[in-house]
Amino acid sequence: MPGPQHVKRRRKLIRALKPALVEALLVTSETNVSWLTGFSGDSSCLLLGPSLCVLLSDSRYSTQIAGECPDVDVEIRNARQTMNDLLTRVVRNAGIKLLGFEADSTTWSDWNTATERLPATTLVPTRSLVERFRQIKDASEIREIRHAVEYAERAFEAMLATLTGDQTERQTAHELEHTMRRLGAHSAAFEPIVAVGPQAALPHARAGYRQLGNGGHVLVDWGGRTETGYCSDLTRTLITSRPSKKLKRVYNTVLTAQQAAIDAIRPGVECREIDELARNVIGEAGFGRYFGHSLGHGIGLEIHEGPRLSPASETQLATGMVLTVEPGIYLPGWGGVRIEDDVLVTASGCEVLTSVPREFENAFVRL
Repeated sequence: MPGPQHVKRRRKLIRALKPALVEALLVTSETNVSWLTGFSGDSSCLLLGPSLCVLLSDSRYSTQIAGECPDVDVEIRNARQTMNDLLTRVVRNAGIKLLGFEADSTTWSDWNTATERLPATTLVPTRSLVERFRQIKDASEIREIRHAVEYAERAFEAMLATLTGDQTERQTAHELEHTMRRLGAHSAAFEPIVAVGPQAALPHARAGYRQLGNGGHVLVDWGGRTETGYCSDLTRTLITSRPSKKLKRVYNTVLTAQQAAIDAIRPGVECREIDELARNVIGEAGFGRYFGHSLGHGIGLEIHEGPRLSPASETQLATGMVLTVEPGIYLPGWGGVRIEDDVLVTASGCEVLTSVPREFENAFVRL
């Protein structure tokens, strides 16, 4: 259902149009359309300006739009029209001379068609106009992310109680996803990663038919998605047999790196500084070359969104951002360890939203 937050979001975006030198913005990212209106369908776009707010869609969604976002104007194309036909008519009628479009979600074909059909309108590419605002979560979004975390954590706890050594990665991943749905989640936020032993050296391993009891440790990366589309993202590395000194060292190095990063999260700190703190811990332990990905990313309606905790990011953390902190060490032929938690930036520092124990002594499971 629509809420006052959608109106506030649109007002913020409208204020950003003048500095972007456009009269209106054509929002084509389905995620951005949803964030601005509450509409949960697809194949639709939003034309937004100081004096217009029009959702362009088709007849499949007429009733749905009336229920989800009755506070916006709607233009519905018929079966004989294309979306470009409808867009051309609406833009001409609005008399828009400078139309911004989302460069990252508009195809060259659509841009070319619009350019040909709208000779009196200049199309201006924009980047991250909406995404910049989406980085800061409002109270309703934070509440939804907390729900997504709860679904994921409760499902993980239930899964741990039923693990057996002959259970496969794929069976475990399917059971984890099924349990999240059964507990109220709309779906998994992404296909769960369950990786046994050497397979855990692949940061985005695909769950296969390796049995949990055959590798010594298991990496599990999973998250839930709420009915409104908000995500959680967690990773734990489980120890399934007597650990080697190497596994203990790798595990505790990752944990120390993660804690160093979390301790430094607060408004005003650059994302790359947080990444550097964790990367230095891993590097000083001699594993620097085995941590290749960025430290973390924003979560919300998308499982990977801004900001990024990476060496290249100059973004400053701000109150309301929600990010993952997920250092890892991946040793080819041996395995890998990653520990990931979801963290909310607060006015005075941060709050770790996830609560699954992550200390080394809590990583043991009996199969």
